[in-house]
Amino acid sequence: MKRVLLKLSGEALSGKKKSGYDEETVQDVVRQIKELSDMGLQISVVIGGGNFWRGRTSEDMDRVKADHIGMLATIMNCIYVSDMMRIEGVKTRIMTPFYCGNMTELFSRDRAIECLEAGEIIFFAGGTGHPFFSTDTATILRAVETNSQCVLMAKAVDGVYDSDPKKNPKAKKYDFMPMSDVIEKKLGVIDTAAAALAIENKMPVRVFALKKTDSIIKSINNNFKGTYLNCV
Repeated sequence: MKRVLLKLSGEALSGKKKSGYDEETVQDVVRQIKELSDMGLQISVVIGGGNFWRGRTSEDMDRVKADHIGMLATIMNCIYVSDMMRIEGVKTRIMTPFYCGNMTELFSRDRAIECLEAGEIIFFAGGTGHPFFSTDTATILRAVETNSQCVLMAKAVDGVYDSDPKKNPKAKKYDFMPMSDVIEKKLGVIDTAAAALAIENKMPVRVFALKKTDSIIKSINNNFKGTYLNCV
C-alpha cells in the first residue's frame, strides 16, 4: 500500500482513564505512525471525540449544538496528537472543513494530496463540518477524496463481532465480511452513511484493536488479526 487513512477512536486514546488522554497510549500511536511514515507510507489521520464528548448530554439539548461540540472535540484531539508527533520530529498538518483561526488550515483536497506526497502526516479534524454526520463518515469521505487505498480503523475492540463481546462472551468474531453485511446485520461497527459511502467508492476498511502490540503496523501486513471489511 502507498497511502492509507488511519481512524482513531477518542476512547481508545484515553486508555484505562476512559476520558482525556493516556499519554503512554498516545506515545505508542505516534511511534507506530512515525515508523510507517519512515517506511514511505503516506498517512492521514481522523480522530473521534469520544474521550471528551459523546452525543447530547440530555434529550433536551439541541442535536446540532451537540454535534458542534463533538467537532470541536476532534480538533482538540488532533492538535494534541499532532503536537506529540512534532516533538518526535514528524512534520504534520491539521486541516478542518471550516475556519478555525490560526490553529488549523482550511481543507483542500489538492493541498492535502500534495502534503501527503511530501511525507507529511495530515490530520483531518472537525468531521465533515456539518451536524448529523459522524467521524466515520468523515473518515470514508476524506479517504476517498485523497485516493487512499485503505482505511485502518483502530478501536477499543479487536474486530467485528456478531454481537457485543462485552455483553456476550460467546460472540463470534469475523475475520472477513462484506461491508454490505455490516449494514444488513446492523452491527454498528461503522455508521450506515459511512458504510454506504465505502461501498459506493469501493473503499476497504480494516478494523482492529488499538491496544494490541504494534496493532497499527500489523494492520498493513500479514500479521493483521482484525476484521477486513471488503467493499468490492
